[in-house]
Amino acid sequence: MMTSSNASIPPGMQPGRRRLVCAAAIVACGAGAPVFAQTPAYPAKPVRVVVAFTAGGTTDILARAVTQQLSERLKQPFVIDNKPGGGGNIGTENVVRSAPDGYTLIVNSVGPMAVNQTLYKNLSYDPLKDLVPVVQIADVPNVLVVHPSVPAKSFEEFIAYAKANPGKLSYGSTGVGTSSHLSSYMLSQRIGADTLHIPYKGANALNDLLAGRLQFMFATIPSVISHIRAGKLRALAVSSLGPSRSLPGVPTVAEKGFPGFSAGSWFGFFAPKGTPEPVIALLNKTVNDILPSLEEQMVREGADPVGGTAAQFGQFTQKEYKKWKVIVRESGATPE
Repeated sequence: MMTSSNASIPPGMQPGRRRLVCAAAIVACGAGAPVFAQTPAYPAKPVRVVVAFTAGGTTDILARAVTQQLSERLKQPFVIDNKPGGGGNIGTENVVRSAPDGYTLIVNSVGPMAVNQTLYKNLSYDPLKDLVPVVQIADVPNVLVVHPSVPAKSFEEFIAYAKANPGKLSYGSTGVGTSSHLSSYMLSQRIGADTLHIPYKGANALNDLLAGRLQFMFATIPSVISHIRAGKLRALAVSSLGPSRSLPGVPTVAEKGFPGFSAGSWFGFFAPKGTPEPVIALLNKTVNDILPSLEEQMVREGADPVGGTAAQFGQFTQKEYKKWKVIVRESGATPE
């Protein structure tokens, strides 16, 4: 006869078996609890942010402006680590080979992400496959600047002067295959002018332009805007499809008879492939929240803040790669 103490036990469930099932459930629950307890919220320690160029350049300036606020908002240091060299390849590969845990990121630009795959024939990685987009920070148009000794006060006058003086105009760039080089190459091809390209490493091209040893250059707006304002350089046109808020009144190359001319720079965060989606989502949201507070500063210094989703940035970088692939091949550019 079943006693009252066992009256609530389902048929077939003996007391010993019920204790075993309950004990197993407790063990399972106990085993699961530490998994959540041991997974700290991101970020739980400092985050390394690689910049594949020297300190003081446009990539570095934008990265530092954003990471300062990331540190404040996410309560952990976001530390810039400059790893220049190889046209941005050294720093980029360093991040590709890093653990995909969210604690190594890179702020990268058009060169390493969209140009170098075509320019360098033996890259050991594919930046568009081995890195994942996080968020675009900014578009930074190039601006065509000339030394005051060049007798051209407008873009139209510059075109006429370049055509009338074949082989006499030299332009500098921050390296073979950079957007500054390819912008000038594109313009020279479109107008049919014979110009001489002199590649430099870093800021030396701008120094020679300021000294009058070069006649013109396409440079990122942040790198030359102070010289334009001081009258040391003359701005004739910007390389973006639309006008730049940083240089109101300066026309675009496209509107001056060269439709579709677009050859600017852009910058954004990337992470190693395999970085957890929640980390990407958090970083994307936080940077999007930050950009409005930096808008005035960025526009004043020559950049147009962008933001948007990680997917949008990924689509954009793929489109840029296809565009620059054609231009690099047409130019015949090879690394120094």
